Amino acid sequence: MSTTETATSFLATAIELATANALNQGGPFGAVVVTADGHVFEGVNRVTATNDPTAHAEVTAIRTACAALGTFDLTGATLYTSCEPCPMCLASALWARIGDVVYAADRHDAASGGFDDVVFYEYFENADRDRLMPVRKLDGSPEDFPDVRQPFTTWNSLETRIDY
Repeated sequence: MSTTETATSFLATAIELATANALNQGGPFGAVVVTADGHVFEGVNRVTATNDPTAHAEVTAIRTACAALGTFDLTGATLYTSCEPCPMCLASALWARIGDVVYAADRHDAASGGFDDVVFYEYFENADRDRLMPVRKLDGSPEDFPDVRQPFTTWNSLETRIDY
Protein backbone atom coordinates (compact mmCIF):
# COMPACT_ATOMS: atom_id res chain seq x y z
CA MET A 1 0.00 0.00 0.00
CA SER A 2 1.41 3.42 -0.95
CA THR A 3 1.68 6.34 1.45
CA THR A 4 -1.21 8.07 -0.34
CA GLU A 5 -3.38 4.96 -0.06
CA THR A 6 -2.55 4.76 3.64
CA ALA A 7 -3.44 8.42 4.19
CA THR A 8 -6.67 7.95 2.25
CA SER A 9 -7.51 4.90 4.33
CA PHE A 10 -6.93 6.71 7.65
CA LEU A 11 -8.91 9.73 6.44
CA ALA A 12 -11.74 7.39 5.42
CA THR A 13 -11.67 5.94 8.95
CA ALA A 14 -11.79 9.45 10.45
CA ILE A 15 -14.77 10.31 8.24
CA GLU A 16 -16.55 7.07 9.20
CA LEU A 17 -15.91 7.81 12.89
CA ALA A 18 -17.29 11.33 12.44
CA THR A 19 -20.43 10.13 10.71
CA ALA A 20 -21.11 7.42 13.30
CA ASN A 21 -20.46 9.88 16.12
CA ALA A 22 -23.00 12.33 14.70
CA LEU A 23 -25.54 9.52 15.08
CA ASN A 24 -24.39 8.93 18.68
CA GLN A 25 -25.06 12.34 20.24
CA GLY A 26 -21.62 13.66 19.27
CA GLY A 27 -20.29 16.21 16.86
CA PRO A 28 -19.54 15.24 13.25
CA PHE A 29 -15.78 15.01 13.73
CA GLY A 30 -13.42 12.04 13.90
CA ALA A 31 -9.66 11.66 14.18
CA VAL A 32 -7.00 8.97 14.05
CA VAL A 33 -3.49 9.18 15.51
CA VAL A 34 -0.99 6.83 13.89
CA THR A 35 2.33 6.58 15.71
CA ALA A 36 5.67 6.26 13.94
CA ASP A 37 5.68 2.54 14.73
CA GLY A 38 2.14 2.01 13.42
CA HIS A 39 -0.07 2.04 16.52
CA VAL A 40 -3.51 3.45 15.74
CA PHE A 41 -5.70 5.42 18.15
CA GLU A 42 -9.12 6.90 17.42
CA GLY A 43 -11.05 9.85 18.78
CA VAL A 44 -14.41 11.47 18.20
CA ASN A 45 -15.96 14.78 19.18
CA ARG A 46 -17.80 14.49 22.51
CA VAL A 47 -18.25 18.20 23.31
CA THR A 48 -22.03 18.15 23.66
CA ALA A 49 -22.22 14.57 24.93
CA THR A 50 -19.90 15.33 27.87
CA ASN A 51 -20.29 19.12 28.19
CA ASP A 52 -16.53 19.41 27.67
CA PRO A 53 -15.60 22.16 25.20
CA THR A 54 -12.13 20.62 24.80
CA ALA A 55 -13.41 17.17 23.80
CA HIS A 56 -12.74 17.68 20.10
CA ALA A 57 -11.98 14.56 18.05
CA GLU A 58 -8.31 15.44 17.63
CA VAL A 59 -7.86 16.07 21.34
CA THR A 60 -9.63 12.85 22.33
CA ALA A 61 -7.48 10.87 19.87
CA ILE A 62 -4.32 12.46 21.29
CA ARG A 63 -5.48 11.81 24.86
CA THR A 64 -6.25 8.17 24.00
CA ALA A 65 -2.87 7.65 22.35
CA CYS A 66 -0.93 9.28 25.18
CA ALA A 67 -2.80 7.35 27.88
CA ALA A 68 -2.34 4.02 26.11
CA LEU A 69 1.34 4.62 25.41
CA GLY A 70 2.12 6.18 28.79
CA THR A 71 3.70 9.28 27.28
CA PHE A 72 2.88 12.86 26.37
CA ASP A 73 5.31 12.79 23.45
CA LEU A 74 3.95 11.52 20.14
CA THR A 75 6.98 12.51 18.06
CA GLY A 76 6.72 11.10 14.57
CA ALA A 77 2.99 10.41 14.76
CA THR A 78 0.51 11.57 12.14
CA LEU A 79 -2.90 12.97 13.01
CA TYR A 80 -5.59 12.21 10.44
CA THR A 81 -8.78 14.14 10.93
CA SER A 82 -12.11 14.38 9.17
CA CYS A 83 -11.95 18.18 9.20
CA GLU A 84 -9.30 20.88 9.39
CA PRO A 85 -8.25 21.17 13.03
CA CYS A 86 -9.26 24.28 14.94
CA PRO A 87 -6.54 26.34 16.64
CA MET A 88 -7.00 24.44 19.94
CA CYS A 89 -6.54 21.11 18.20
CA LEU A 90 -3.51 22.36 16.29
CA ALA A 91 -1.98 23.59 19.54
CA SER A 92 -2.70 20.20 21.15
CA ALA A 93 -0.98 18.46 18.25
CA LEU A 94 2.01 20.78 18.65
CA TRP A 95 2.22 20.09 22.41
CA ALA A 96 2.03 16.35 21.71
CA ARG A 97 4.87 16.73 19.19
CA ILE A 98 2.72 15.27 16.40
CA GLY A 99 4.86 15.25 13.26
CA ASP A 100 2.20 15.69 10.60
CA VAL A 101 -1.49 16.57 10.32
CA VAL A 102 -3.64 15.45 7.39
CA TYR A 103 -7.29 16.52 7.09
CA ALA A 104 -10.22 15.97 4.75
CA ALA A 105 -12.86 18.75 4.91
CA ASP A 106 -11.73 22.31 5.59
CA ARG A 107 -12.97 25.12 7.87
CA HIS A 108 -15.33 26.36 5.16
CA ASP A 109 -16.93 22.93 4.85
CA ALA A 110 -17.40 22.95 8.63
CA ALA A 111 -18.96 26.42 8.47
CA SER A 112 -21.47 25.21 5.88
CA GLY A 113 -22.42 22.48 8.38
CA GLY A 114 -23.06 24.99 11.15
CA PHE A 115 -19.59 24.93 12.74
CA ASP A 116 -18.22 28.37 12.06
CA ASP A 117 -14.82 28.38 13.71
CA VAL A 118 -13.56 31.09 11.37
CA VAL A 119 -13.73 33.61 14.22
CA PHE A 120 -11.20 31.51 16.15
CA TYR A 121 -8.79 31.33 13.22
CA GLU A 122 -9.19 35.09 12.76
CA TYR A 123 -8.52 35.67 16.45
CA PHE A 124 -4.94 34.51 16.04
CA GLU A 125 -4.49 36.37 12.75
CA ASN A 126 -6.04 39.65 13.90
CA ALA A 127 -4.16 42.44 15.63
CA ASP A 128 -7.53 43.64 17.03
CA ARG A 129 -8.26 40.29 18.68
CA ASP A 130 -8.89 41.83 22.09
CA ARG A 131 -12.41 42.74 20.92
CA LEU A 132 -13.37 39.06 21.03
CA MET A 133 -11.56 38.13 24.23
CA PRO A 134 -9.10 40.44 25.93
CA VAL A 135 -5.91 38.74 27.09
CA ARG A 136 -3.53 40.83 29.11
CA LYS A 137 -0.64 40.60 31.51
CA LEU A 138 -1.28 42.31 34.81
CA ASP A 139 1.68 44.51 35.52
CA GLY A 140 2.38 45.92 38.93
CA SER A 141 5.03 46.56 41.46
CA PRO A 142 6.64 43.62 43.34
CA GLU A 143 4.80 44.55 46.53
CA ASP A 144 1.44 44.22 44.73
CA PHE A 145 1.80 40.46 44.33
CA PRO A 146 4.39 37.72 44.86
CA ASP A 147 7.23 36.90 42.51
CA VAL A 148 5.51 35.76 39.32
CA ARG A 149 8.57 33.70 38.35
CA GLN A 150 8.55 31.63 41.55
CA PRO A 151 6.80 28.60 40.01
CA PHE A 152 9.47 28.45 37.29
CA THR A 153 12.31 28.99 39.72
CA THR A 154 10.96 26.10 41.79
CA TRP A 155 10.47 23.93 38.69
CA ASN A 156 14.02 24.54 37.49
CA SER A 157 15.43 23.59 40.89
CA LEU A 158 13.74 20.17 40.93
CA GLU A 159 15.88 17.18 40.06
CA THR A 160 12.67 15.17 39.62
CA ARG A 161 11.12 17.41 36.97
CA ILE A 162 10.14 15.91 33.64
CA ASP A 163 10.95 18.35 30.83
CA TYR A 164 8.44 18.70 28.04
